[in-house]
Amino acid sequence: MMLIFKAFSALLSYPGEEMRQALPEIVEVVRPSKLIGEREREALLALIEEIGDGDLLAAEERYVDLFDRGRALSLHLFEHLHGDGRDRGAAMVELKGLYAAAGFELTASELPDYLPVVLEYLSQRDMEEARELLADCAAILASIARSLIARQSRYAAVPQALLVIAGEKPVEAAGVRPVREPPGMLDRDWAERPAFADPVTPGGSPAL
Repeated sequence: MMLIFKAFSALLSYPGEEMRQALPEIVEVVRPSKLIGEREREALLALIEEIGDGDLLAAEERYVDLFDRGRALSLHLFEHLHGDGRDRGAAMVELKGLYAAAGFELTASELPDYLPVVLEYLSQRDMEEARELLADCAAILASIARSLIARQSRYAAVPQALLVIAGEKPVEAAGVRPVREPPGMLDRDWAERPAFADPVTPGGSPAL
């Protein structure tokens, strides 16, 4: 099992008490990983420290404010491609089929395009498949990273590290204008700048 993806899945999940108790184990996975560079490692460790510091309620509110209030920061990947349109349902069915073929089962409450679920799946696959799937959704990961950087959030460390593992260049933070608007304003920016150039991926995994 590729524990680094399991660690990333946990970091992007709701930071409840159980998750925060697992942070020392996540550090032990991230620190020695050779899949990421020193800059990405330091950013991930800073994120882990932030999640674990201070009041639990503050960490939970920070997470909700980021990921549950706007499409630009949504962790549901197909929402970036299809919004709430009919094509999203078809893409969900295809992705669920990929999971089922690999013997990966979802709980009743999980949606297949939720990034922590995708990463949990990748933790059980080989690196070649993981890199291929991450490369398929690199434009979405870059869009999420850009939006997080714009809000000066340490959570940007995760999509940035995933881009590196996919063989893509991480987003240059210096080129992203900081904003303090609520996530809805970031949705406007997202709408003006498509998250992907070509949603059709020939062959292989479903296009993310």
